[in-house]
Amino acid sequence: MLIQTPRQEGENVLTPEALGLHLQAALTASKVQVSLYGKSWDLNKICYKSGIPLIENGMIERMIEKLFPCVILTPLDCFWEGAKLQGGSAYLPGRPDIQWTNLDPEQLLEELGPFASLEGFRELLDKAQVGQAYVGRPCLHPDDLHCPPSAPNHHSKQAPNVAQELSGGCHGFSHKFMHWQEELLLGGMARDPQGQLLRAEALQSTFLLMSPRQLYEHFRGDYQTHDIGWSEEQAGTVLQAWQRRFVQVSVQMGEGGARGCSLLLPLRSTLSLQLAQEALPQNSSQQIHAFSSTTLDDILHAFSEVSAARVVGGYLLMLAYACVTMLRWDCAQSQGAVGLAGVLLVALAVASGLGLCALLGIAFNAATTQVLPFLALGIGVDDIFLLAHAFTEAPPGTPLQERTGECLQRTGTSVALTSISHMVAFFMAALVPIPALRAFSLQAAIVVGCNFAAVMLVFPAVLSLDLHRRHCQRLDVLCCFSSPCSARVIQILPQELGDGTVPVGIAHLTATVQAFAHCEAGSQHVVTILPPRARLVPPPSDPLGSELFSPGGSTRDLLGQEEGTRQKATCSSLPCARWNLAHFARSQFAPLLLQSHSKAIVLVLFGALLGLSLYGATLVQDGLALTDVVPRGTKEHAFLSAQLRYFSLYEVALVTQGGFDYAHSQRALFDLHQRFSSLKAVLPTPATQAPRTWLHYYRNWLLGIQAAFDQDWASGRISRHSCRNGSEDGALAYKLLIQTGDTQEPLDFSQLTTRKLVDKEGLIAPELFYVGLTMWVSSDPLGLAASQANFYPPPPEWLHDKYDTTGENLRIPAAQPLEFAQFPFLLRGLQKTADFVEAIEGARAACAEAGRAGVRAYPSGSPFLFWEQYLGLRRYFLLAICILLVCTFLVCALLLLNPWTAGLIVLVLAMMTVELFGIMGFLGIKLSAIPVVILVASVGIGVEFTVHVALGFLTTQGSRNLRAAHALERTFAPVTDGAVSTLLGLLMLAGSNFDFIIRYFFVVLTVLTLLGLLHGLVLLPVLLSILGPPPEVVQMYKESPEVLSPQAPREGGLRWGLPPTLPQSFARVTTSMTVALHPPPLPGAYIHPASDEPTWSPVATPAANGSSNLSSRGPCPATG
Repeated sequence: MLIQTPRQEGENVLTPEALGLHLQAALTASKVQVSLYGKSWDLNKICYKSGIPLIENGMIERMIEKLFPCVILTPLDCFWEGAKLQGGSAYLPGRPDIQWTNLDPEQLLEELGPFASLEGFRELLDKAQVGQAYVGRPCLHPDDLHCPPSAPNHHSKQAPNVAQELSGGCHGFSHKFMHWQEELLLGGMARDPQGQLLRAEALQSTFLLMSPRQLYEHFRGDYQTHDIGWSEEQAGTVLQAWQRRFVQVSVQMGEGGARGCSLLLPLRSTLSLQLAQEALPQNSSQQIHAFSSTTLDDILHAFSEVSAARVVGGYLLMLAYACVTMLRWDCAQSQGAVGLAGVLLVALAVASGLGLCALLGIAFNAATTQVLPFLALGIGVDDIFLLAHAFTEAPPGTPLQERTGECLQRTGTSVALTSISHMVAFFMAALVPIPALRAFSLQAAIVVGCNFAAVMLVFPAVLSLDLHRRHCQRLDVLCCFSSPCSARVIQILPQELGDGTVPVGIAHLTATVQAFAHCEAGSQHVVTILPPRARLVPPPSDPLGSELFSPGGSTRDLLGQEEGTRQKATCSSLPCARWNLAHFARSQFAPLLLQSHSKAIVLVLFGALLGLSLYGATLVQDGLALTDVVPRGTKEHAFLSAQLRYFSLYEVALVTQGGFDYAHSQRALFDLHQRFSSLKAVLPTPATQAPRTWLHYYRNWLLGIQAAFDQDWASGRISRHSCRNGSEDGALAYKLLIQTGDTQEPLDFSQLTTRKLVDKEGLIAPELFYVGLTMWVSSDPLGLAASQANFYPPPPEWLHDKYDTTGENLRIPAAQPLEFAQFPFLLRGLQKTADFVEAIEGARAACAEAGRAGVRAYPSGSPFLFWEQYLGLRRYFLLAICILLVCTFLVCALLLLNPWTAGLIVLVLAMMTVELFGIMGFLGIKLSAIPVVILVASVGIGVEFTVHVALGFLTTQGSRNLRAAHALERTFAPVTDGAVSTLLGLLMLAGSNFDFIIRYFFVVLTVLTLLGLLHGLVLLPVLLSILGPPPEVVQMYKESPEVLSPQAPREGGLRWGLPPTLPQSFARVTTSMTVALHPPPLPGAYIHPASDEPTWSPVATPAANGSSNLSSRGPCPATG
């Protein structure tokens, strides 16, 4: 397509000058050639041609084939200049080359009449109303030296009235079958009160190319292709090569000073804006926009194509973040290599999942290529961070060989819960009958399953290897080198308290000892001596009240206290080395969030956000225009904007299938056509023109030959035994009327006067329907091409010769019963999604009504391909969300055995989805299949932010505030790290050339991630602290005489218990012992103490016996 608009809005284009510029651009487009397979291919060879007739004379047939014009719908066809776009030519001795610019068909037939019998061809041209073709039309520029003398304004030299000539549309070389209506040629029209065309703001020309199949059939068996092994694949290659060559020429011409936007897509369109622009003067007041059907395919292909640079860049950012965020100053605590391995493992799992989807034949789409790689990586990395953080927080004293099992015991349930929730939810969402949503849901479920398998089966092995690296004191990442950090902390089981008792109630007992280590030269072992030394220290201050920091102890707590006691005289660590997200959550975030007034503020703010989102949801409109997909500022976007504004026309087809008898269902077919034609969006056929359908053309052709037969019969030119003296049409009717359809007695001459081809009701005789169809297809190629019937199976070829009255020529083969045919229509005025939906609903209703009459039909075309999803999009979207929420509730309730918690999780997920939908309304994002996929994915993403916190709340003791704070301490760091890594991956989408990807993917997914972070770490802890369920783990206390009755302490030992005078009540006592090893530091080593952060560990069970002198032995580290 080629659209021309004025640079100044509102300017009239119905002038000879504007049409002259349009001609220059169209001519430039039609002159491109390409050489392939040793042949030269130009537009005349690959364009679509409407019904080339079969002629017995071989020379005349080849000449007609070369001259037969391409189908070009252009306003230039109203003038003689339209012939310049037709590139065919033929040669006859004694006269110049025959071209459409100098071809008068009537005169040519007169000249060829003495040399060949062309009576049938003459009648064909007369019925098609070809006349003088282009030479009988006015010239835009009558002073052109080539303007034919037969042009109406050749002698007057007056420029034509363009508006008057274009009024009512234009015609191709056939006035009967090639009528281009005004709406196909002109845009922005203005008329006077009488309806006369005055002005227009846009011109449009449409070039039609053959499909690969048509091109293959056209040249199959031709002398030009007999030596190259001609195939349909080669035909497609020829079309693509011609189009690519055209783009190359346009780029070369554009280097000389083309203005405007550059091509951002590797388009293979038949027309290029840049080439068309270069055909115009630099100071032209007009601008050209170009497009083609392949351009749309290229746009969709580029849009759905995976950007390797963006994916690799996003994954590299995630790798960097995972490594940096898990690095520690203390080499024994650093996990940078674990972060790198985890991200790479998830990336491989995503790749394997997508590969499995490809093997299963699940179609990839834009959501798969643009969303799923980052979504799956974000989900998998969240689990990686959770396991890695839990691995470093194993309970004190856990043997090395049990550390991995302890990690999976603490976090495996959470990982399994989120993964199973994802898989079940996505599999259930695949039940929704939207192809894009179904494919995405299946792919997401499979990829999540691969992630789950990798995280649970492979990543624990990575953690174990890293633990071995730390035990061997190797550097992180560079594990081949020894660690310069030699200070280690060993946790010793609590011992008996000596020379004192523990007060009743909650107390924090810390026994701090100073250890000395030296290496024995003989045994090559490190010997650690622990002298007895103990003292009681008060519990730490409690920011949230006495119950928030429950009694507990850990190595790092005691180390911090011991360092504090020594006034940190030995060494001090950098603040940045001691700060981490867990410290922030425990010391600052949780105390602030779980205060009463903070909870009230959080609930009010989230309630306000929910209310605004409900209002924003009312602003969301359905639709996805091509202008939203194509990058702004490009030629393609300019064309689509102009087309949407001036030429909102869509060619569609009403397809009829097999399974019913066409011959006996003619009335139902006519009724179907009438109902479809009466739709508001259908462009009506002019009253002077027959409906453009094969059934109408076929019936009218039969009426024409019946009338010719009646006239020849009445005049005696046709008798019962001969039709040689009759007209061509009369002879055709003669041969058809005598057909019986019986293989034994195929002919019956008595039927010539007793039957009619078409009855009084306008229905074709059923017994002659398929025989007549063969005759019509062979005898009226122009009418067949104009009808765009596309019969399948195609009727057999049959060549008519009225002088051949032998039995074989009279026996006409009947066409096979039709399994496919179509009626073409044009839809107009489709601007908004509501217009498309109304047209689609009307078309579906017409087909449903025809179905009740026994006719199987359905509409086809781009409106039904791209816009039919909106008929039930919102209904299916709500259904998918409901299915996901219900499945999430069931999975959480079954795995957690706690419907209460599952209900709170689903409540937060529903709020996230509603808020994301409302924010889309405020951002002006329209609802289509792609945003629906992201909204459905929001439930799965939200599970990652909520389940971990909820599970941490369930598995902690104490009050709701205490448990919420403990859940935040455990999950704040991994959840935040997972969110940040996801945002870093999404950051690469911001560099896309497609504005659509930025707005519909990057912005929406970023908002979704931020919403998940806020709801998971802010709203859910507040709700749990107010409405949370009781804990799943309850501490049991047992009355024991050994505890209530203190024993005599051993000399130099530690003991603990209750005074005998106290009543037999329960007392919670926490005691721990910390051993700090301080060997001489290596040169350049940086010594820092362990964190002095408070902890919320479960109450430790004290040991009954102990020893005052302890020693630790181990192999001496290698030095060198």
